[in-house]
Order: sequence, then C-alpha cells, then structure tokens
Amino acid sequence: MVTEVTDQNFVAETSEGVVITDFWATWCGPCKMQSPILDSLAEEMDEVKFVKMDVDENPETPQGFGIMAIPTLLIKKDGEVVDKLVGYTPKEKLAQILQSYAD
Repeated sequence: MVTEVTDQNFVAETSEGVVITDFWATWCGPCKMQSPILDSLAEEMDEVKFVKMDVDENPETPQGFGIMAIPTLLIKKDGEVVDKLVGYTPKEKLAQILQSYAD
C-alpha cells in the first residue's frame, strides 16, 4: 500500500527503514505512469515502505530537498537520503534499486 504523507508528517513517516517517497502532482503525465508501478511494487516488497506526496498541497518538503521536477522518487534509509531518481523510472530498474537498499 502507498500511503499519502504531508509536510507535517513526512519526517515521522520516513525516519525508519527503507522508505521511497513519490513526489507527484495531479497535472503531471509521467506521474500518472509512475504511480501504478509504485502500487505494484508496494504489494511485492514488504521490506520497503511506500509513500507519496502531492507537491502542490505540500510545498515545504520538496523545496527542502531541492526537488525541481516531478516525478521525483526519494529513497531514505533510516532517515537518511540514499538515492534520488528524477523522472519516470521503469519497474524493473526501481525494484533493483530498492532491493539494493533493503538487503
């Protein structure tokens, strides 16, 4: 399951384990292509937490991470940013990247 996060709860929701955050917006075409991939991986990878944030409703967090383009996928491990993927990322590549941090 992919959980919605906000500027208010982002730090608490992404501080433990491997967490991937999908920064997206309703008007973003590539975001609509990325979303089903994250939904699918969330069902397959119990060891990774999947969250998403609407950048229009929550501008502070994306600004804090210097996110200028969406979709951007931010991967954190135990609260530290370990990877940042900008633009559409295919499922196989994303699964491989996430697995390398989950091991």
